[in-house]
Amino acid sequence: MDGVWDLVVVGGGPAGAAAALRAAQLRPGARVLLLDKADFPRDKACGDGIAAHGRDELALLGLPGLLDDYRPTPHLSVVSPSGARVSATAARPNHVVPRRVFDARLVEAARARGVEVRRHRVRDLRANGGHVLVDGTIRARAVVAADGAHSAVRRLIGLPAATARHTAIAVRGYADVPPDDDAQLIAMQKEGWPAYAWSFPIGDGTANVGFGMLLPRLRAAGRPGRDVLHGRLAELLPDRPARDLRAHHLPLSTGRPAPGAGRVMLAGDAASLINPLTGEGIYYALLSGRLAGEAAVRAAADPLPAYRRSLRGALGRHLRTTDVLARLAQSPGFIDAAIGTAAHRKEVFDLLVEVGLGAGTVPPPVVLAVARRWLRDSLTRRLPDRPSR
Repeated sequence: MDGVWDLVVVGGGPAGAAAALRAAQLRPGARVLLLDKADFPRDKACGDGIAAHGRDELALLGLPGLLDDYRPTPHLSVVSPSGARVSATAARPNHVVPRRVFDARLVEAARARGVEVRRHRVRDLRANGGHVLVDGTIRARAVVAADGAHSAVRRLIGLPAATARHTAIAVRGYADVPPDDDAQLIAMQKEGWPAYAWSFPIGDGTANVGFGMLLPRLRAAGRPGRDVLHGRLAELLPDRPARDLRAHHLPLSTGRPAPGAGRVMLAGDAASLINPLTGEGIYYALLSGRLAGEAAVRAAADPLPAYRRSLRGALGRHLRTTDVLARLAQSPGFIDAAIGTAAHRKEVFDLLVEVGLGAGTVPPPVVLAVARRWLRDSLTRRLPDRPSR
């Protein structure tokens, strides 16, 4: 035993680092321990996109300039399942920063703030009076589980893993692009829908490229998953041959569990906080990690209820919105209608960005506008051609 830690964080990605950073920020001198099974820097399969909402979280954590040496990507193009395209300048630019760089910077910032960082794989977790005992030797007043999609801590506290129907799978690589490419591209595919490829330029002549789809759709394809994922990526982005391809699972927020148990709080991917419409997870990770760190120091006697309330206040309406939209989006025609509407109305484009990359909701007038277009397009497709006279 080495004394009692005010907070032990399991996982050094954005969610875990944010929890550690926030706890140390709010209570300088707090004993905070950050555990990860890997040393940093390390690669992490991800789209690498950091939306403006994520930068807002970095500012709250006292790190407003963390990404200043990376060029913003102000433009976004989306191609719908039927091939309709909308291209516009985002209200606030995004950034693309490889996780090897981003995560290492966050961990170093935590270390500079007094957080102890250790390489350690957690194998056992149990309640012990008013504490949590980690692997029999580490005693904590609170634990934040930020150990990813296959969270060991989530399993150890008795919460189920994400089911296949609430899980997506993606393959990520890197490709060469023109150095002046400053537009993120999302190209959707009707086959196996929901499915899309992306290209997110980093600003150094390379882009993060990938393809993702729901896990049940991949299994239904009847071919090896590698062949499907790699093949469709090459098909949708033929001018950007990918290298360093790695696959990863994305537990979607439609299947999110309880946010923890006892003195353990789940954050980021471990809490299934992945946007089901876009696969975005970094903003959710930073936000949920920050809120968990706050609860650990501000409500030390019983942190989980405080965390649950703050998480509900920050994301409750948004997550209910994405739950509904994810069901509607099972029809590619709905997405065609949404993108078609956004192509003619910039405020709808901006709203879709807020819902897909931030914590936005959809006001009823926009829902009605998309529904009308969806209905009109559906009727047009069903009406038979009139015979010529």
